[in-house]
Amino acid sequence: MKVSFIGLGTMGYPMAGHVSKAGHAVTVYNRSTEKAQNWCKEFTGIYAATPALAAQDSDIVLTCVGNDDDLRAVYLGLDGAFQNAKAGTLFIDHTTASAEVAKELHQAAQEHGFFFMDAPVSGGQAGAVNGVLTVMIGGEKSDVDKAQPVLDCYAKASTLMGPVGNGQIAKMVNQILIGGVLSGLSEGIRFAQKAGLDVATLVDTLKHGAAGSWQLENRGETMSKDEFDFGFAIEWMHKDLGLCLAHAEKMGLMLPLTQAVDEDYQDLIAEGRGRQDTSVLVKAFDKKA
Repeated sequence: MKVSFIGLGTMGYPMAGHVSKAGHAVTVYNRSTEKAQNWCKEFTGIYAATPALAAQDSDIVLTCVGNDDDLRAVYLGLDGAFQNAKAGTLFIDHTTASAEVAKELHQAAQEHGFFFMDAPVSGGQAGAVNGVLTVMIGGEKSDVDKAQPVLDCYAKASTLMGPVGNGQIAKMVNQILIGGVLSGLSEGIRFAQKAGLDVATLVDTLKHGAAGSWQLENRGETMSKDEFDFGFAIEWMHKDLGLCLAHAEKMGLMLPLTQAVDEDYQDLIAEGRGRQDTSVLVKAFDKKA
């Protein structure tokens, strides 16, 4: 298929690479032309000067940008992807954004004769590089079926969660759970260290039991060593948790643990740790201990 990929950030760059390596004809766009040019040197494909030119003549257009405002710009702007696409084009948004902007873009897509689904991903940079992301989709099954050959290029699982917007809500749940797990893991790791346990041995033991988690297995030992220079940056987690809290407020729901974790991340960002991994939450615990 003819596939366009708009947004070559930490996630989009390798995701687009997997689509190219699978044999699809890929056109990329990025705000930084240099990054798009570098992508074309590494993978087979061409780059376009605007989202509109990138989307032209494509069967499927994938986006992975920063936030709601970025999405409106690349879809609805003067040079946006909706300006130049052919009728029947399927747009798939992998950005972690609000459910409201997903519904807004879906409505605009329908008015133009396009199809749209929100499909945020989980798995971080490593998942994108290794092509094993988890995709949470809001949309129609027929669109998922059409997209599957492309999604399979970089995902180990892609699941339809319901109508447009539900993909974003599922991703919010994902981020709420990560924050909660890291909060407990921060206390547990420091408790173990204070008690004199060997953290590597502890992690290798607990990962097989009821306390096992991806965070424990992949971040427990590095947290004990105060190593945080990899993975998903807390400035992005703060953005994501803000989406969770805003959506919860609209539903009349309180998320006290998520609120506390987000406040800790805000404090860590103020200390200059915004680009460090989410597991740096343990440093907020250190200040309270």
